[in-house]
Amino acid sequence: MAGDGYIVPADPQAQASLNNKTSVSRSWILIDCRGEGTILDVDKYAIMQRVQIHARDLRILDPLLSYPSTILGRERAIVLNLEHIKAIITAEEVLLRDPLDDNVVPVVEELRRRLPPVTVNAFHQGQEYGGENLGGQNDFEAGEEDESPFEFRALEVALEAICSFLDARTTELETAAYPALDKLTSKITSRNLDRVRKLKSAMTRLTARVQKVRDGLEQLLDDDDDMADLYLSRKLAGASSPVSGSGAPNWFPASPTIGSKISRASRTSAATIRGDENDIEELEMLLEAYFMQIDGTLNKLTTLREYIDDTEDYINIQLDNHRNQLIQLELFLSSGTVCLSIWSLVAGIFGVNIPYLWNTGHGNMFKWVVLLTGMACAFLFILIISYARYKGLVGS
Repeated sequence: MAGDGYIVPADPQAQASLNNKTSVSRSWILIDCRGEGTILDVDKYAIMQRVQIHARDLRILDPLLSYPSTILGRERAIVLNLEHIKAIITAEEVLLRDPLDDNVVPVVEELRRRLPPVTVNAFHQGQEYGGENLGGQNDFEAGEEDESPFEFRALEVALEAICSFLDARTTELETAAYPALDKLTSKITSRNLDRVRKLKSAMTRLTARVQKVRDGLEQLLDDDDDMADLYLSRKLAGASSPVSGSGAPNWFPASPTIGSKISRASRTSAATIRGDENDIEELEMLLEAYFMQIDGTLNKLTTLREYIDDTEDYINIQLDNHRNQLIQLELFLSSGTVCLSIWSLVAGIFGVNIPYLWNTGHGNMFKWVVLLTGMACAFLFILIISYARYKGLVGS
């Protein structure tokens, strides 16, 4: 590790000092198959040399660049970019970027808890009861058979973490959105409208994030060759099968972990010879489970979007109703203004102080003309309103 950069043990003091560093993009945590973590402060060239990937693959994990969520299988590593989880998985270790991030810390703890294989403890327990205990050996072999490859266990932890994270954000959004929408339907105010607008923006951003993760899993599930590239242990076993016969007996007593790996490698090599190298059922079942989970989260967001759209339609109907009421009021006022204008015109003509012939000797005629004009204007007003109701312009 001398050429890989400066290595610091994973203790609280090292994490505190790492938190003060300005170059956060250089911080990685390495978790091996025993669940032990080591903080690394190395550059990208050391990472590329360690896991043997290209610069374009490492660029996908750059937090300063925006790349879609993806799971890429390479010759000796899996490049994993799922939102805040940016990791490189090999057949024996996991490199996780930005381990001090609040969203990444739970992933690190879960990897430390779940990556150590159970078969090692079973092997030690079998040795405590004696090497000739065939039942213990059978239990160890059975546990070994049931153990998933290291890269799949690490991948499962990452998928479970990102699916749980997005589902939790969706639940929080639902908890805040539904009461706000119900409150808006009961009382339309600027404050309620602004709150719903912010929640809708948050829902749009969260939907885009969930959709990217779902598209990444769907794209991987649609290509069997890409899924076959994720079987790193199978590739490792195929590469070491010519010499595995002589090396296995010497390594197995010294290290149970290495012995179990070699035993698995020999069985995987035998499966490859039988033509099972295209068997991707285990990985396919793993990906389908989390694809269904992320698809369920997307369905929740879709249901929330439909509820928001229904609320918007309801509010638009209410606004249209208020607008129609204002139009009715305007029609009443306009009709009344027209009738009053006619009545005022007649009253004004008879009320001018100008002598003319037909007004001479008819002192009471002015009162009758004004009264009849008022009755005619009232009748005209009723006629206009009746015609508007007949045409459906106003409500009954």
